[in-house]
Amino acid sequence: MRKAPAHGESQGGRRSATDAHADGSAADALRKAPAHGEHDGSRPPEADAHPDRAYATGPQTDSAGGEHDGSRPPEADAHPDRAYATGPYTDPAASEPDAHSRHATSGPGDRHLAHSADGKGPAPQRPPEPRGGLLMGRPFGVPVYVAPSWFLVAALITWVFGGQLERVLPELGASRYLVSLFFAVAFYASVLVHELAHTVAALRFKLPVRRIQLQFFGGVSEIEKEAETPGREFVLAFVGPLLSLVLAGVFYAAVQTVEPGTVPGVLLAGLMISNLIVAAFNLLPGLPLDGGRMLRAVVWKITGKPMTGTVAAAWVGRALAVSVLIGLPLLTQSGALGTEAVDNVGMDTVLDALLAAILAAIIWTGAGNSLRMARLREHLPELRARALTRRAVPVETHTPLSEALRRANAAGARALVVVDAHGNPVSLVREAAIVGVPEHRRPWVAVSGLAQDLTDGMRVSAELSGEELLDALRATPATEYLVVEETGEIYGVLSAADVERAFVKAMARPS
Repeated sequence: MRKAPAHGESQGGRRSATDAHADGSAADALRKAPAHGEHDGSRPPEADAHPDRAYATGPQTDSAGGEHDGSRPPEADAHPDRAYATGPYTDPAASEPDAHSRHATSGPGDRHLAHSADGKGPAPQRPPEPRGGLLMGRPFGVPVYVAPSWFLVAALITWVFGGQLERVLPELGASRYLVSLFFAVAFYASVLVHELAHTVAALRFKLPVRRIQLQFFGGVSEIEKEAETPGREFVLAFVGPLLSLVLAGVFYAAVQTVEPGTVPGVLLAGLMISNLIVAAFNLLPGLPLDGGRMLRAVVWKITGKPMTGTVAAAWVGRALAVSVLIGLPLLTQSGALGTEAVDNVGMDTVLDALLAAILAAIIWTGAGNSLRMARLREHLPELRARALTRRAVPVETHTPLSEALRRANAAGARALVVVDAHGNPVSLVREAAIVGVPEHRRPWVAVSGLAQDLTDGMRVSAELSGEELLDALRATPATEYLVVEETGEIYGVLSAADVERAFVKAMARPS
């Protein structure tokens, strides 16, 4: 995400759409006035992201870098910075509008000009919840989706496993592909158990879980909050591989009860081996794998600093990515993984190298994203409603826009609050609506025609900061919020665009 200047910076800042008008205009003054509580006309670059935590069945990448449309605060659907993996995984929600996310964009601050005569545009709506594919059920109240990419990997597993069955059980003929399809479904059922282990542990620790998704390289449990202690972090990470090991033991016991060389025997042996591979891969000590989360928890416990644990586990993850890139093709070619050693470079060797490159890229990217999300969480306490709030002036319903802007200019304010005859706030004049009113029409347009009615969720306390502030804004998406003191007195107006710009600055700042 590119670095953008704070809204209202007095020098070197980006000029908004209204800056095309002559300097000294009321709208220009409304944009340039200092934020509430500032003395020098500049606003401190404070903010952070609230990324989702994704406990994935595979290394995960996320997109926290998208811009928002100004109708809701930045969230990081993205974010999932928490990847509890059963296999390589790239988060599809990173490309969805959301979630937390996952990020629909029209540019900072929603600068679209209104086209109606009074400049009044539609009120912002709550973004729809991300789906992520075909809904399969809601175990423990958490929706489970199967992404379209799952069908591709199911077909691939069916083809590969069918080729193996042809050598082991040639008498099956074409029906071997039906057996292979059953194996693919059973394997992903094991992956679902792995993810449900993360989900149940999260719910036990009172951490909300948005959804579970099964897809191409595995699955993901999107857990919305971070564990509060390193012990809980370790448990959340460990339960997934533990359940995979338990399943491998169950399948091993079942193998002993059937005749070798039969369809049940081959299926049970395949599921036993696949769950062992899932558990072993996820226990590798590098982010974004489960083992990396466990390493992070251990370092966090020793040092008392979660950021230190993240840095250590992320760099181990990057080293792991390099090892996979170089080591996996060498192991395959040497026959160490149970295949025949090859001396020449053939199609199988090329495919092995391609698979290793994909795995390495996903692990490397996931480790880097974990570092970035950790840096944002480190800056989270700096995000304060009181620091980001704009000064506001109260105006009555029928006040002409030109007069309201004149008062804001005189008061050095950047926001307008519409009040009733008793001085109680009833609505907020939306900045995007002001932009859409030509200057020559402003004396004839009442502020009430540009205002959005206040709801309970649009009133936030000036004392909110960090995660509590982001949770409050995320619960009620809007372009502006009324900030009030504990006594109920109006403190000012908080713009979602300002929160977004503060988020951008936090992304650009080093730890």
